[in-house]
Amino acid sequence: MKQRTIRLAATGARVATGAVVAAACVLGVVAGAAAPWPEVRNEASGVTVAPVPADAVLVCNGSFRALGRDATQASLMVSATVPTVRIDGAADGVEAAPLAMPDLAGGSGAQSLTGRVQDREVPQFSASESVRLSDDDLSGFAAAPCREPSLGTWLVGGDLSVGASDVIVLSNPGQVAATVDLAAYGDSRRASTVVVPAMTQLGVPLASVAAEGRAPVVQVSSSGAPIRAALQAGLVRTLDPVGIDLQDGMSGPQSELLILGVRSAAATEGDDTTGVVVRMLSPEDDATATVRVLGAAPGQAFEEYPVELAAGLPVEIALSGLPDGAHDIAIESSAPVVAAARQTARAGAEEDFAWALPSPELAAKATTLFSVPGGAPATLFLRNSGDEPITASLSGTRSQDVQLPAGASAELDVSAGGYALTATGRVHAAVGMRGGAGSPALAGWPLWAGAATHQPIVVRTDGR
Repeated sequence: MKQRTIRLAATGARVATGAVVAAACVLGVVAGAAAPWPEVRNEASGVTVAPVPADAVLVCNGSFRALGRDATQASLMVSATVPTVRIDGAADGVEAAPLAMPDLAGGSGAQSLTGRVQDREVPQFSASESVRLSDDDLSGFAAAPCREPSLGTWLVGGDLSVGASDVIVLSNPGQVAATVDLAAYGDSRRASTVVVPAMTQLGVPLASVAAEGRAPVVQVSSSGAPIRAALQAGLVRTLDPVGIDLQDGMSGPQSELLILGVRSAAATEGDDTTGVVVRMLSPEDDATATVRVLGAAPGQAFEEYPVELAAGLPVEIALSGLPDGAHDIAIESSAPVVAAARQTARAGAEEDFAWALPSPELAAKATTLFSVPGGAPATLFLRNSGDEPITASLSGTRSQDVQLPAGASAELDVSAGGYALTATGRVHAAVGMRGGAGSPALAGWPLWAGAATHQPIVVRTDGR
């Protein structure tokens, strides 16, 4: 009996001990699940690499093209004159190479300017060209910067009316051929394709691309090699030439645009317009846009125009009643749009015109190089569209600092030469040229940032 009692006691002890151990295991599992588990990490190693910068390439248009001078060959293009080209900055490090102009009789001056990388540095330079004509079929002043080639451009401008002789100029500074697609928007859509050989410039009459509509817009897309696309324009009204222009394109549609330094002309007898016309296109969607004419002071606006846009159909509005002088035009749209403003200068019976393009926002503390050609007095237009005051610094042939309160603009006189613009905040800028008394010369273009700065990048491995 005693022995059995001892066995029962031992058995009970073992059972109790087992229960305690089991409970401890359960608590351990629960605690282990709740506690953070050890992690095995294999972090990728990284190294910072500074990319080798590419050569800087600018393209100058060369000869101004004249159409219709030979009645027996309506499509023949001949050189009316060769522009004056100036190169500013590190001109000693720039290589000039002529572009072939096989479709232009007597053509010359089209060229690529290349700044070769040396010791991982790109020569800093800018270039521009200007031309003045006084012929029976072409008369006026035109000026433009020499620009980088690109794969996509929107040409917002041009005329298809009787007396217009507009030409799309396609320049390929590359070593391989470029296939260029031209999509014209107007009363109807049209498309065509042009192959531009390497180191060649070709001209395409605007009327052959956009045969319908009074307000053409052309999208230029290139594959194989980037090209520079520009629109050269000339106009004869009745029998009198009334201006020439050389216009670049904008990179793509945007919902907010700012066009600087658009000049309105004093109304003449029987004239109810200021000569300012804004052309807009919403390529993809119907849109509601608002066009505002801004004053120099923050918050000041002269006029406001609501515009309804149907997808794919260009629209023009005339801005009447503006005071004589230069104005900034702000466009806000519910869908991305492309736009440009046509401005007119008058001197007695003579006229000239120029298309003004939207000015992109230049980054804070970035340096933008630009060249101002000779031929007419020039002005640098600046506007601070931000919420904080900034300081813009101009150095070059004329150097100056200007304080720009939030929403304010400024105008600086500049002479022919090279310049560098830097601002403490984001700023919009454009160059405008206008003849003095007795001269209707008119030209202008926005300042674009140069080729993108090559920022350092981090290259990571996967650790395997």
